[in-house]
Amino acid sequence: MSIEIRVPQLPESVADATLMAWRKQPGEAVSRDENLADLETDKVVLDVPAPVNGVLREIKVPAGQSVKTGDLLAVIDEGAVATAAPAAAAAAPAVNGKAPPTATATATATAPKTSPAARRVIEENHLAAGSITPSAPGGHVTKQDAEAAARAAAAPAPAAAAPAAAPAVPAILVQRGARTEQRVPMTRLRARIAERLVQAQATQALLTTFNEVDLGAVQELRARYKEAFEKKHGVKLGFMSFFVKAVTEGLKRFPVVNASVEDNDIVYHEYFDVGVAVSTERGLMVPILRDADSLSFASIEQQIGEFAVRARSGAIKLEELTGGTFSITNGGTFGSLLSTPIVNAPQSAILGMHKIQDRPMAVKGAVVVRPMMYVALTYDHRIIDGREAVQFLVAVKECLEDPGRLLLGV
Repeated sequence: MSIEIRVPQLPESVADATLMAWRKQPGEAVSRDENLADLETDKVVLDVPAPVNGVLREIKVPAGQSVKTGDLLAVIDEGAVATAAPAAAAAAPAVNGKAPPTATATATATAPKTSPAARRVIEENHLAAGSITPSAPGGHVTKQDAEAAARAAAAPAPAAAAPAAAPAVPAILVQRGARTEQRVPMTRLRARIAERLVQAQATQALLTTFNEVDLGAVQELRARYKEAFEKKHGVKLGFMSFFVKAVTEGLKRFPVVNASVEDNDIVYHEYFDVGVAVSTERGLMVPILRDADSLSFASIEQQIGEFAVRARSGAIKLEELTGGTFSITNGGTFGSLLSTPIVNAPQSAILGMHKIQDRPMAVKGAVVVRPMMYVALTYDHRIIDGREAVQFLVAVKECLEDPGRLLLGV
């Protein structure tokens, strides 16, 4: 029986998708729920699962083509058995009178779940997916897992030069005299990011105010309780949970920083959905901590850790990236000392964290070295006045320099 494989229902805000790659070829056996292809939208990568066991008979849409909900992608012969085994499997001798399983069947039975980025690394380095130990929740193999396996496989030959990393999409080489350039199309996510950033700067009156925070008290608290915290909650106590807590306290004091503009109205959100920017191979993603004011330090750290793993492995869900009333981005992880972040529209403000740097500071008439961080608040000046922006940033600073305020709500 022939089964048609069609583009699944795309999220409401997504008009179309790009078929990135086929994971099966005509004539190969497929198992129910096995991923057949990767669909890239401007926000997430979606799998196309096989609805039945059988053999992939025909591919209707080549990789690289745009598709919409319901478009016919391929045809599967339900219940069919692949007749042509790979050459290596066909040449394998029988053991105890029984033929060994085909490579396709073995891979189907043992291959773990892999992200699109991880699959590219696996294919480029000719790795066996089943031999890679997954690190992500649910047994997912991440790109980092695949890269680690590739490095381990290459270890016995240190004298060989490492090949240059291949672009994620085909590059067009352009010769300009003796010089060569590469033209690589933007991914849909990168193009969407570019569109949103330009839109934010074109439609909002963006202004940035700065302050600096002494993180000595936070560092001391982390050092004192980090082992007990990790032992009890199974996650490390990082800086981000302190910043999320400090931000939600500031948003409670200055609700307009948590607001957004719709037409000629100011919408005051009576909830605190804080987005935390995560850098991935495909571009920046901002998963949302829902009702961040009600989350414990442990819950914040756990959710951020899970978001980061799934965002980088391509397993993040669209609903986890939509909404949000305020955002935090941390350029300090890459060494940035100061920056002016761009608001994630339709939000009206974003907090930029930066590198912690020991600097001499005047404290009670004496010069002492303190761990300092510059913080930046970019805001939409159409609805947020400078007074409110500065006071919000001061409130964040006070909470971080005296973390007891976060516990007492003062």
